[in-house]
Amino acid sequence: MVLSVLAFLFFLRVLGQALVAFAGVTVLPPMAEWYSGLLPYPLLLPAQIAILTVQTWIFLQGARGQGVLVTPRPRLGRILIVLSVVYFAAMVVRYAITMSWYPERRWLGTGTIPIVFHWVLATYLFTLGRHHARSAAA
Repeated sequence: MVLSVLAFLFFLRVLGQALVAFAGVTVLPPMAEWYSGLLPYPLLLPAQIAILTVQTWIFLQGARGQGVLVTPRPRLGRILIVLSVVYFAAMVVRYAITMSWYPERRWLGTGTIPIVFHWVLATYLFTLGRHHARSAAA
């Protein structure tokens, strides 16, 4: 259930950014707030779609109760937990550096949407890792 909520939040982020980029939706924050510029959007969008595809695949396997991505793998669980903690911490550092360099962006200003959704993805990986680590121990 937690994985589904996190995947849905990420889907809303991808949808929101696409609506701003391609449909000119003005009720959402402008593109500058959705997009950090680290990866060109023509490359970022397919990468986001690939992530959503993997998340959907994991959801479908979980719904069936079987599959390569839901079968308990303790080693995979430990790896995912470590990677997710490093990923989350890196985004905390990124947030701190960005906010110290650009104080006008503090809290939820320009550039925070990508960071927040990196936290969502890191939490997704952590939760998946816990599933693998905990399921194997049970």
